Amino acid sequence: MYGLVRALAATALILAATAAQAQISDDVVKIGVLSDMTGPSSTPTGQGSVTAAQMAIDDFGGSVLGKPIQLIVGDHQIKPDIGTAIARRWYDTEQVDLIVDVPVSAVGLAVQTVASEKKKLLIVTATGTADFHGKFCSPYTMQWVFDTHALAVGTAQEVVKRGGDAWYFLTDDIAFGHALERDAAAVIKREGGKVLGSARPPFGTTDMSSFVLQAQASRAKIIGIAGGPPNNVNEIKTGGEFGLFQGGQQMAALLALITDIDALGLQSAQGLLLTTAFYWDMDEQTRAWSKRFFAKMQRMPTMWQAGVYSAVTHYLNSVKAVGTDNPGKVASKMRDIPIHDFFGHGGKLRADGLMVHDLWLAEVKSPEESKYPWDYYKILTKIPGDQAFGPQDPACTIVN
Repeated sequence: MYGLVRALAATALILAATAAQAQISDDVVKIGVLSDMTGPSSTPTGQGSVTAAQMAIDDFGGSVLGKPIQLIVGDHQIKPDIGTAIARRWYDTEQVDLIVDVPVSAVGLAVQTVASEKKKLLIVTATGTADFHGKFCSPYTMQWVFDTHALAVGTAQEVVKRGGDAWYFLTDDIAFGHALERDAAAVIKREGGKVLGSARPPFGTTDMSSFVLQAQASRAKIIGIAGGPPNNVNEIKTGGEFGLFQGGQQMAALLALITDIDALGLQSAQGLLLTTAFYWDMDEQTRAWSKRFFAKMQRMPTMWQAGVYSAVTHYLNSVKAVGTDNPGKVASKMRDIPIHDFFGHGGKLRADGLMVHDLWLAEVKSPEESKYPWDYYKILTKIPGDQAFGPQDPACTIVN
């Protein structure tokens, strides 16, 4: 009798496991990294994002609920039409369960439209527009690392508190740059500071001389860089060449990545203020993972690449917890489970799809202060996630 009971129990366990496995569509969990593989965003995303995603899959054991996890890669070339075409093919014919990364806001928003239409999952780690979780929010799409509001609050508010109350902006003449300037200017004025003006170089400008001279002539205490690579690198480099720091002015980057600092060198970037969601040398956990990443890529990870690892890991944990790769059920579970890893540190995915976590205000070290390779940042203060990201946008209808 005891043997029969044991046999029945074993059979029940096998049936339960089989039922769980049967809920994995096409007998595989497929993740697509959609990135810029060769263009100006390829260093902070690109192959490094692919590597981070693969590390997450490998660390998870390569399978979930008894089914293999497969990774595929696409290059959107910073073109929304190419990004949407790849996303449609992946969702419709290649049965991709999750798309991650997607640098550049225009491409991220375009792919979000497809994901929402197809009711498939998308996690952007390198798209900053707050509209992603605002008026364009979706139950199936998530923003993991940053948004323009968080960067503006993180840098502008903390810098004004430290006496940097007169600003002049160098703003990328694209929607992302305009959003950064708008959000930062609102924070500066709210904190009692003032904005003396702005210059708006086109995206991809190589000669920043005239724009930096305008900023220098403004005599603003802080030159705010409202944009990302490649403009931010050119602006910081030109500012160093023109002696902005020696003249008593300071640059504050609303978006700068550790790969930007590495490309510039500490001699040019020293003294730059920036906000980051991740720094490789924060603690034992960040150092351990980043050294593994470095062994594969020969450079330290950006916050975007670390965010890919975190997002993929949280997705896989949620698939395992809910027992299926059904997009709606997984998305719901992802919002229920806190994010506990070297990146998120107790982060929480809100109903509007924004992952709220702490940010850090950092200052780039001088060459004399740096003691070893990639020792680039002095962490000045922690910015609590609720303070940095702010409340949910009422324009997001899924939370009303």
